[in-house]
Amino acid sequence: MKRHPLVLVPACNRMLGDHPFHVAGKKYTDVVRLAGCMPLLFPGFEHPGELDDLLDMADGLLLTGSPSNVHPRHFGEEVHDTSLPLDPSRDAATLALIPRAIDRGIPLLAICRGFQEVNVALGGSLFQAVHELQGHRDHRGPDNAPPEIVYAAAHTISLAPGGVLADLLQRESIEVNSVHGQGVQRIAPGLRVEARAPDGLIEAFSASESAGFALGVQWHPEWQARHNPVSLRLFEAFGEACRQYRDRHHVAPSRG
Repeated sequence: MKRHPLVLVPACNRMLGDHPFHVAGKKYTDVVRLAGCMPLLFPGFEHPGELDDLLDMADGLLLTGSPSNVHPRHFGEEVHDTSLPLDPSRDAATLALIPRAIDRGIPLLAICRGFQEVNVALGGSLFQAVHELQGHRDHRGPDNAPPEIVYAAAHTISLAPGGVLADLLQRESIEVNSVHGQGVQRIAPGLRVEARAPDGLIEAFSASESAGFALGVQWHPEWQARHNPVSLRLFEAFGEACRQYRDRHHVAPSRG
């Protein structure tokens, strides 16, 4: 019996009381299991060899959302709003990991912060405050609202004709939630726009140079994914790509 595909999930860094912790949202590990895979949290790297050790065992990579933002120094800017949280330790881990994972063709699904990480890791830049840009809507979720309100459908996005996402979902547009203050400004070389919001903001892209499944989305498909046909299709496709990668690259020991 084959083992479940192992999907790397980055841990964020939090102070709980006086002690530092590594944390990851349960909704992300839940959807890795929904995809038929096993989540494997990683906190970062003490030395470069650990990165390759992780990639050697990985069958997929899920880059999660987070309250924190990618530090703007990684795309040549100063911090615009110092009240917003940053996580330089996560930056160091994911920005090093992403290009290597894509080069290997390891299946990749990137969500919200993870979507922004991919763009920055490959040489793109971000708007630090989309809501301050003329002609753009406020993409942030409502303050102090319960999750079912924060993650409710907020607007439609248009899928690029002939793109990976349009082909996967067999739709021209979908309704998505919107819980982000930053967004893609300059898209990185090697990324293809897969969807846009009504104000033109990029909502999804694929890594056209990757040999494997490589998709990033700005919205949160993990929220109540089991009850959302679009989310289910995304995670089913990701899980199948991880299984195919496992079968091509890793010989699993028999069980039972």
